Amino acid sequence: MAKAKKTTNKKIKVTQIGSAIGRESSQRKTLIGLGLNKMHKSKILQDTDAVRGMINKVQHLVVVDEVK
Repeated sequence: MAKAKKTTNKKIKVTQIGSAIGRESSQRKTLIGLGLNKMHKSKILQDTDAVRGMINKVQHLVVVDEVK
């Protein structure tokens, strides 16, 4: 049986601080999946396990802040 998904109303702000140039294609695709494609652009996203996993993959290219 599959685990029940946690529902949360928490949001996080993800800002791209590193360039995708010269990175692996999977890292570039992960940034695009987060909605980031240019330096210093930010997106406000739901704080889910999937988003946290994507952030973990490109943690050296992004900064994460909690939105209150």
